[in-house]
Amino acid sequence: MDFWGVHARCGGDSREVRELLKGVQKIQSTRKAFAALLADGTVVSWGDQFLGGDSSKVQTMLQQVQDIQSSSCSFAAILANGSVVTWGRRNGGGDSSRVNGLLQKVQQIQSTSMAFTAVRCDGLAVAWGHPWFGGECISLEGVREVAASHSSFAAILKQGSVVTWGEPQRGGDSSAVAQELKGVSQIQASEGAFAAILSERGINVVTWGLPEDGGYSGSVRDQLQNVQQIQAMECCEVECCVARYSAKLTLLTLPKKELERWK
Repeated sequence: MDFWGVHARCGGDSREVRELLKGVQKIQSTRKAFAALLADGTVVSWGDQFLGGDSSKVQTMLQQVQDIQSSSCSFAAILANGSVVTWGRRNGGGDSSRVNGLLQKVQQIQSTSMAFTAVRCDGLAVAWGHPWFGGECISLEGVREVAASHSSFAAILKQGSVVTWGEPQRGGDSSAVAQELKGVSQIQASEGAFAAILSERGINVVTWGLPEDGGYSGSVRDQLQNVQQIQAMECCEVECCVARYSAKLTLLTLPKKELERWK
C-alpha cells in the first residue's frame, strides 16, 4: 500500500511502516497522520507524532482492535472486549484516562474536531476531549445513537428526545427547537448544524445550528414532508442537503447569500 503527499510528516511518506501495511482493513486520519487497522486486529500509525502518528506508547494495548475513529488530532480504537484505547493530542481526545473506567462494552464512537463520545451497549454515552468541542467528560444514560458536527454532539435518547452539548452556535444548543424534538428517528450533522428526522408523517424535519451550514430550513420547510433520509455535504460555498423521499430524490440547497438576512 502506497501513500504520497507534499509533507512526509503529515502522513505523505509511509516508507518506515510500509512492510507492516499488509492486510489493511480500514484507514482513518487526523489532520496530519494516518492509522491503519489490519486484519489481525493490530494498528499501524504514521505521520505527525503529536497528532496521532506515533502510537508506540499504546502499541501493546492495540490488540484485537475492532474499529478506529479519529478526531482532527487523535485516534480512538475499540477493542474486542469493548474497551477503548486512545492516542494523539492529549486535550483533543488522545487522553481518555479520566473516563477509562466508564469505557467498557463500547459499541460505537463519534468524534468532533477535538473530542470523542462513546456509546456503550447499555446506552450510556461517555464524552472526553476538549471541552469547547463537546469533550466535557459527561456521561448520559439511555442513548440510542450519537451524531457529531465540527464541535458539538447530538444524542438521540431511547424515548426519541434529543440532548445536545458542545459549541452552542454549531448545534450544541438546541433549546430553540427542544419542543419539536420528540419522536426523533435519526440525526445527520453538517460542519456546523444538525437535522433531525421525526417518526411522524407530514413535515418531519427539525434543524438547528449555523444557518449557513443548514441550521435554518425555513425557506424549504413545506417541502420537508415524509422525509426518510438526510445526507449533509459541503459543496463549494453552498451547504446542501439531500432528502430521500419514498418515490423521489430532491436536492435542497440554500445559497449563503440568501442567508445573510437571517444572520
